[in-house]
Amino acid sequence: MTASKSLPARPSLDSLRKQAKKLARDSAAGDPAAIERVRAHLPNLDAPLTQRNAQLVIAREYGFAGWQDLTAEAGKRLGTGLEWAAAQAERVIHDNDVERLQQLLAECPALLSWQADENNRGVLGMATSAYAFDVGGNAQRERDFTRAACAELLIDAGAVVTPSVCEDILQSRARGLLALFQRRGLLPRTLEFFAALGDISAVRSALDENRSDPTAVEQAFVRACLFNHEAVAALLLERSIALNPELAEKVDRGVGRPTFIQCFVQTRAEHIRRIAGQPRTVGLWKTFVMEQVSRSVRGDDVTAFVGALRREPWLLSDACVDLQAELLGCGRAEFIVALLDLEPAIVWRRPPPPSDNIEYALVDAKAELVPLLARIWPIPDDLPHAAGMGDLERVKRWFDAEGKPALGDVARHAPATSMHRPWKEVGVQQVLDSALAWAVINRRFEVADFLLEHGANIDTDWNSHEPASILHLLVFLPAPYESMQFLIDRGIDMTIKDYRWNSNAAGWARHGNGDEKMAQWLENAERQRELKGSG
Repeated sequence: MTASKSLPARPSLDSLRKQAKKLARDSAAGDPAAIERVRAHLPNLDAPLTQRNAQLVIAREYGFAGWQDLTAEAGKRLGTGLEWAAAQAERVIHDNDVERLQQLLAECPALLSWQADENNRGVLGMATSAYAFDVGGNAQRERDFTRAACAELLIDAGAVVTPSVCEDILQSRARGLLALFQRRGLLPRTLEFFAALGDISAVRSALDENRSDPTAVEQAFVRACLFNHEAVAALLLERSIALNPELAEKVDRGVGRPTFIQCFVQTRAEHIRRIAGQPRTVGLWKTFVMEQVSRSVRGDDVTAFVGALRREPWLLSDACVDLQAELLGCGRAEFIVALLDLEPAIVWRRPPPPSDNIEYALVDAKAELVPLLARIWPIPDDLPHAAGMGDLERVKRWFDAEGKPALGDVARHAPATSMHRPWKEVGVQQVLDSALAWAVINRRFEVADFLLEHGANIDTDWNSHEPASILHLLVFLPAPYESMQFLIDRGIDMTIKDYRWNSNAAGWARHGNGDEKMAQWLENAERQRELKGSG
């Protein structure tokens, strides 16, 4: 087969995939050169170019019979062996391609025991991890964020099951995976897992065997509540009260036991989920109070919020700075001001606890909150933060006299400094693209235009967590149309699809945000732009 391209000595698999995606987009847009490339290798293709066929064209342009042959050769040239196979496995599992995963395991059996990923979860963890999302027992969300069929294949093949894999299933509340692991006898036989399963007989037996560990009982109680097993939760609450009479007095004189249980069953607060995974807790009553404070924010009740903080001064102490940081990240100015006026310990803590609250404010189009948050955390001195704040003069200082980026150490810029980011590796382009996204989100259009003129990519796959596009994120923000129009007017590719659901921004609006009006607006904007381009 004649090759029209030469494969580099150290090819990038990510680059090859992007070439295929670009070819598919260009072909769909009617680009003559792209269509000619497709016809050269697939002359009988009548249907629109799929991603799989686009990959086939790219492979043949490099002189290979198919995509798998191309990627296999790329892996050999990279010389990474098991690491390359693991990277392949990650992509195959994401695509839920059980057949290809089976082939990959046959080619590289060592994958079953490989655990060199950053979280030490191995390939099984790739299938069971919900990517830090709480699926909340929702079957559809579990299908979106986990890969049960791949997990079952890996288990049958003998994949190593690490404790972190089982713990992740608990944290994400993936009921289907929990049941699968239970059927295969892979779950630890502990009180906490019995509680998550709702196995009241096993819980009773475990309590009889271990009567005096209040922390374990509290963790199991929270876990039973989070999995909505009220009968098990009631049994565990009785044991907690037996071990801690003071808890009985507070609960019985306060809201009563049924209401107390319902609070934990109904809550989705992060600190409630987290308590069950910690070896030490602040205790059930304090956790209950913390949840009530969080609920007052969600219920838009500033009076209740302030009243609870004043009644429970320990909430303002140094022992609760993590909760204070969480509350300061609520995205509501009136609650942030109210908390700061009470002078919580976090105001004086130096250094303050690590937080992405300022970044979240900018990503959520709430730049007006940054001056309030800056009382606690200094605004990072980097390009994306300057762009998000609309400081054009500061933005210009990150470029040299020739207009080229002069960022210094890229590791000191977002997204390299972010807790969540769409890319594993961050270079100059990723910093430029993040700055562009933050500028557009916060309507700093003069800054955004400057960045576009100086190397930022309007078609970047930037997103707050996983690759998508800036348009994808705007779908979920309040009053995003002006920012969307800015991107559309400057030619953003509206056919870009995200990493997980393979959907464009209009699809996110329609199916992810339930906003048909916005979806139709985006689709109409794309049609209008196409008409102008053809006119």
